[in-house]
Amino acid sequence: MKIPYLQSSSSSFIAGPLTKGAILLGSLALGQWFFTDLIHVPGGGLGVLVLGAGIFWLSKPLGGHFEAPTTVQGWVTRCQKVLEEFKSLDGEENSIGKNNQRLNILNEIINRSGPQNIAFVSSKGVHLPDRCSVESAICGPNPLNLSWSSSLPLKDNAWIWPKTLFEQDLLVYVLPLPLMASDLLWLEKVPNDQPSWLMVDDNSSLDWPEQLKALQSQLPHRWTDRILRWNNTEKDLTKLLTPVRRVLKYPQKNIDLTRQRVLAKLHSSWQADLESLRRAKFRNIQQRTQWVVAGAVFASPVPTTDLLAISVANGLMIQEMAQIWSCSWGAESLQLIARQLAGAAVAQGVVEWSGHALLGVAKLHGSSWLAAGTMQALSAAYLTRVVGRSMADWMALNNGVSEPDLEALKKQAPKLIANAARQERLDWTSFLKQAGTWINDRNNNPSIETTYLEAT
Repeated sequence: MKIPYLQSSSSSFIAGPLTKGAILLGSLALGQWFFTDLIHVPGGGLGVLVLGAGIFWLSKPLGGHFEAPTTVQGWVTRCQKVLEEFKSLDGEENSIGKNNQRLNILNEIINRSGPQNIAFVSSKGVHLPDRCSVESAICGPNPLNLSWSSSLPLKDNAWIWPKTLFEQDLLVYVLPLPLMASDLLWLEKVPNDQPSWLMVDDNSSLDWPEQLKALQSQLPHRWTDRILRWNNTEKDLTKLLTPVRRVLKYPQKNIDLTRQRVLAKLHSSWQADLESLRRAKFRNIQQRTQWVVAGAVFASPVPTTDLLAISVANGLMIQEMAQIWSCSWGAESLQLIARQLAGAAVAQGVVEWSGHALLGVAKLHGSSWLAAGTMQALSAAYLTRVVGRSMADWMALNNGVSEPDLEALKKQAPKLIANAARQERLDWTSFLKQAGTWINDRNNNPSIETTYLEAT
C-alpha cells in the first residue's frame, strides 16, 4: 500500500520554500558584501558558488530514501524479515497457511538455477523474425529458453508490464516504424534493470541515420545505444544480435539480476499486504483511543485542547503503534513526534474545522450539545484521529529507520497533517455516528454521587 502523496497546504508551502528562499537571498547578498567590500575578494564567481550551494540546499529531499539491497541475499533477508513481521502481526496460528505459501514463492525464486530466459516481443500485428533463424543467431554454449510473443495490446487501460515478460532475463522488443503511441507506452513500462534491446523493423530506402536520430529523440534515453536495425530479412540476424549474444555469455549474472528484480517486486507486494494489516489493527486502536481522549478532555476542568497533545504523546496509542510498525524508537522520540504532529494539527486549524462542522449537526443531539465540554471533547477526539493517522503515515514512511529524523519531521509535519485531515474528512459520517453513540452512552450513564448518612 503506497502512502498517498502528501500535499502541503498553501500556508505550509509559503512557510517552507519561501522562507528558505529569503534566507538564501539574504545570505547571498550579505556574503557578496562581506567578501567584496571588506576583504576585497572578487565576488562574481563566489556569488555563483554560493547560489549553487543554496540551490542544492533548497533541492535536498526532506527525508532519507529506502536503501535497496544490491545482492540476492540482501533481498532474501528483507523478504524473510517481512515474513517474521506477518507472524507477529497476524499471530503464529493465523499466519501459518499464508506464510507457507509466501515461503514457497520465495524458495522458488531463490532455487532457480537456469537456463536463461530470453523473449522476443512486440505489439499485436507486428511481424517477428523467423524463430529458427533467431535460435541459430543467438545459440551458444549456455542453454536458453526462447519465448515468442506478438501479443501486447494496442490499447490497455492499465499498461501494466506482464509478469511473464517481467521475469525474463533478457528482452528484445521488435519495434515497427513509424513509432506508435502504444509502443512508446509499453517501452516506458520495461523495468530499467532488465537487459533489453529494440529491434527496429525497417526495410525502407530512407536515410537510416536521419531515421535513427528522429527515433532517438522520441524514445527515453535508456534506449539510445540499444537500437538494432533489422531490414526484415533473415540473413543479417547473426551480426545484428551480436550484443545480445555477448550478454548471454554470463548466465549467472543475468539470472541473479532477474532474481533481484523479482525479489524486489515480491518484497514490495508483501509490504503492501503488511501495511494493510497494520492499518486494520491501527484503526481499532485509533477508535478506542479517540474516545479515551474525549473522556479525559470532557472531565478536565481546563478549557484547552493542549491537553490532547499530552494525552496523545503519553497515551498507549503511540506505544501500540510502535509495536505494529516494528518501531524501535525510544519513548522520548515517540513523544516528540506526537507533540510535533499535534502542534501542526492545531496550527492548521483542525480543531476549528471540526468544531464548526460539529456545530452544523448540533440539532441531531439536542440539549446534549449545550455543554461546551462535549464540543471540546468531540473536537479532541477528531484531532486524535488526525494526529494518529499522520503518525501512522510517518511510521510507514520511516519503517526500518533506526532513529527518526526529527528535523525532517518538522518540515514534513504540515504535509502529513494536511493529508491525514483530508483522508479523515472522507470518513466524517462514520465519526459522527460514533460521536452520537458516545454522547448517548454518557447521557444514559450519568455519574452517581455517593454520600454517607449517619442515623440519628
